[in-house]
Amino acid sequence: MEASSSARVGIPPTTPISVFSAPPSPHGYLEFFREYQDNSVIVEHYNYTGKLQGDRYREGLKPEGIAFLVVCLLIVLENAVVLLAIWKNKKFHLPMYYLLGNLTLSDLLAGIAYMANIIMSGPYTLKLTPLLWFLREGGVFITLAASVISLLAIAIERHVTMVTMRPYHGAKRGRMLALIGASWALAGFLGVLPILGWNCIHRLDQCSTVLPLYAKSYILFCVSVFSAVLIAIVILYVRVFRIVRSNTQRQRLGLSGSMRKGLAKKSEKYIALLKTVTIVLGVFIACWLPLFLLLLLDFFFPTRTCRLLYKADYFLGVAMVNSLLNPIIYTLTSKDMRRAILRLLCWPCLITRDGQVKNIGMPFLECSFSKTEVASQKLDGGLETTVSSGNVITTPSPIKALYPKLFKS
Repeated sequence: MEASSSARVGIPPTTPISVFSAPPSPHGYLEFFREYQDNSVIVEHYNYTGKLQGDRYREGLKPEGIAFLVVCLLIVLENAVVLLAIWKNKKFHLPMYYLLGNLTLSDLLAGIAYMANIIMSGPYTLKLTPLLWFLREGGVFITLAASVISLLAIAIERHVTMVTMRPYHGAKRGRMLALIGASWALAGFLGVLPILGWNCIHRLDQCSTVLPLYAKSYILFCVSVFSAVLIAIVILYVRVFRIVRSNTQRQRLGLSGSMRKGLAKKSEKYIALLKTVTIVLGVFIACWLPLFLLLLLDFFFPTRTCRLLYKADYFLGVAMVNSLLNPIIYTLTSKDMRRAILRLLCWPCLITRDGQVKNIGMPFLECSFSKTEVASQKLDGGLETTVSSGNVITTPSPIKALYPKLFKS
């Protein structure tokens, strides 16, 4: 098989062999899936799209491939630390953190899938069967799609909570799990479409240049779906921001000067959470937009007419940076997450005996870890209890002040 494959490298582009015009018979389906084990299909498609002209598929890993592997390793390690911090810290064992954990898990799996993709690329690509090729590319696609859809799930949950004026209680666990299940189901459905038949095997004129076994129509469909997801996320967060601003302004009008000042200070915590998600969304757009534009070029340009399409690995690498930056954003913008991660990583080397962070020239790490300090926790009555230095101080929750309807029985 390998000898026959090598003989076909360098042949001129061929014309399409067949086009499915009618649903195949059971015997036709058997023959159709038998082609998934034919190694020569890979060589035929890669040669047609012009990807065999260089030496990329004759040599091993290049420096950029090694750099991408390092990035993937960092993605796996970072997201594993965040997941472990969420698992070990009981403060994060709330339904509202399920979606954050799901996003972190999908980023971690994306790093693993892309690492496997890189290892199986280069000269190993021409040794793959179509089935293995679909699994290789589909693994990356499904995990990255799950990450994107998880952002939509978070936006939906935040919007529903603000509109219905109901807090995160145990009753919301089912809705969280349903959103998580739906996000993975949709990602899996989109990822398996090519292996179920939406591909361009033996229909070379319909093939993508970036992914030679994927049909251009499938590429356009996926870009359209992800663009719709992105637009939906933006609309949902704009609505959430308007609700928060409107309720805050309405509440301030009914308070005295001193109470208004205290309310404004306490409401900063929720605004900070909203800013964190906004930053995550902005980073997502910056990382994924170049790849979306490249795939649109892939759809509209005929084969071998756009040289930029042969640099797709760099665009995918930029998209993968999104999974690298998400845990960093959580650490820099969330004091609770910063504490949990510092406790997990290096308590003795970063924390002094009196519970303070050592001065290492990084202001964003400055937070207290005194032994008597317990993080703020929301009580059922809408009160926030802070335990510090042995004194218990009970104050009205800013969330209750902003949204009193949340705590009406």
